[in-house]
Order: sequence, then C-alpha cells, then structure tokens
Amino acid sequence: MTILYLLLPLSLLFVLVIGVSLWWAVFNGQYDDTDSAGTAILRDDDSGPASRG
Repeated sequence: MTILYLLLPLSLLFVLVIGVSLWWAVFNGQYDDTDSAGTAILRDDDSGPASRG
C-alpha cells in the first residue's frame, strides 16, 4: 500500500509532462503541414548521376 504514495505522484507527473509536450507541439506548428511529408516521395526526382549513363 505504501508503494501507491510513490507511484501516484510519479504517474501524475508523467501525465503532466505528456500533456505539456503535446500542447507545445500543437501550438508551435508541429502539425501544421502534415501532407507534404507524405507526398514528398511522389515528387522525388530519380534521375540522378547514376541513371544518366
């Protein structure tokens, strides 16, 4: 039962850290442009120096 006195504050601190980091990511533009990374592979130019021979 005494382990709860240690685990409960640690878990609440852990949830607080996760919440603050998610808040920071959302409000600092981390998720503003989610489509360009997915379509970047479609716009990739494969004509490099090795394929021009």
